Amino acid sequence: MNNYNPDVLSCLANLSNDEVFTPPQLANQMLDMLPQELFRSPDTKFLDPCTKSGVFLREIAKRLIDGLADTIPDLQKRIDHIMHHQLYGIAITRLTSLMSRRSLYCSKDASCRYSISLFDNADGNIRFSEIQHSWQNGKCRYCGASQEVYDRGDDLESHAYEFIHTDNPNELYNNMTFDVIIGNPPYQLSDGGGMQTDSSSGSAIPLYHKFIIQAKRLSPRYLTMIIPARWYSGGRGLDDFRDMMLNDARVSFLVDFPDSKECFPGVDIAGGICYFLWNRDYSGQCTTINIDKGKESKLIRRLNEFPVFVRYAISVNIIHKILSKKEICFDKQVYSSKPFGFRSFEEGSNNKFANSVALFGSKGITYVKRSEVNTNSDLIDKWKVVMSKASAEHAGQTDRDGRKRIISRIEVLPPNVICSESYLLIKAFDKEKEAQNLKLYARTNFFRFLLSTILLTQNIAKDKFQFVPLQDFSKPWTDSELYAKYGLTDEEIQFIESMIRPME
Repeated sequence: MNNYNPDVLSCLANLSNDEVFTPPQLANQMLDMLPQELFRSPDTKFLDPCTKSGVFLREIAKRLIDGLADTIPDLQKRIDHIMHHQLYGIAITRLTSLMSRRSLYCSKDASCRYSISLFDNADGNIRFSEIQHSWQNGKCRYCGASQEVYDRGDDLESHAYEFIHTDNPNELYNNMTFDVIIGNPPYQLSDGGGMQTDSSSGSAIPLYHKFIIQAKRLSPRYLTMIIPARWYSGGRGLDDFRDMMLNDARVSFLVDFPDSKECFPGVDIAGGICYFLWNRDYSGQCTTINIDKGKESKLIRRLNEFPVFVRYAISVNIIHKILSKKEICFDKQVYSSKPFGFRSFEEGSNNKFANSVALFGSKGITYVKRSEVNTNSDLIDKWKVVMSKASAEHAGQTDRDGRKRIISRIEVLPPNVICSESYLLIKAFDKEKEAQNLKLYARTNFFRFLLSTILLTQNIAKDKFQFVPLQDFSKPWTDSELYAKYGLTDEEIQFIESMIRPME
């Protein structure tokens, strides 16, 4: 009879989609990227600056206990050395500090007799300090948290994470040098406009990149963290971080999961998840590994080949063929948000009146004065192609066949009809025929696939069209014509068709 004895750390329920516990198997995959001689040295120091369950520290301890067996033969002395001189953590909450100590020391109190290595303090080397945000003009100057939301009593978590709420992280451990910094940082915080636990919420500010930037300031030999993949295309305060990551030749490995549920069972993180290895002493190309539906593909390349990161190797080949034509792409055509100056919540009159203009918004048609249209008023009397700003999917979600629709709605607006910011204005024409042909083009799998290559959130923005080429809209276009024009192979066509669901 086989007794089922699961690892307790693989059974924990996640705190939220923003504070996700790392399964032990995934933690070990990240540790496998490191040079294994690190675990055979009594001098290697490890830091998890955002520990939750203590899984990284525990798995590192296991490897060190095996790796140092010859160097320190006595087991208790070996454990004492590892716990006191090699493993360090900063918990993100008081609760997770207790969990982490329980995982590493087998006791929430490192100074009690149940701890596998006795310390003269209850914390051991896993610290937690209840600190407050530093408010400046209603925002925390370190993390950007909203004072209205997080300036609250001591009975509630402040979410002021110690590692990123300091100008000098070296002071946290008396200028100690760490060989490896590893972790799974908190992903985001509400900025006051929505629920913090909604990982796709436009009202949440990203946090994970701040942990990476802070960790680099400590100049470790190696840095590895698991984070949302939304940084690939930037946006929402991530443009500078994206540029930093793509242009850093010290990123030697990047492992990408388009579907977060493949590494975090049951957790849906919009845009997927990735983990990386940054090597202080390395400079060169990055080995990128994409894991999608259990299939693994590998490519060694420069991360900064494009202004954004394209996750699939075959997509890179297709984009090369598109760009080789040197055609104008649609990011130069699409208008900025609020194309006619009206916010999504703004509405006009329900009744048409003299000299009125129809306003097409999320709730249908209302009417406004022509004189109220202060932006792009010269386009009022043209034929306009507009697309819903929200994608058809919650970014990473697909149908049962693994395909996405991408565009939820695309319309041709006749003269005297404009749209609110709920819609993107793609292009305007003098002739209806040309507008209708663009609408047909936007419905092709080809168009929507190229849009999808860098669309990692639910919000479709102007920059997401940078690989979509402009066509001659005096004629309609079909997928077969577009595939032939750009010389796509059968394999590339099959890949596009496997990724994109036809629009009904």
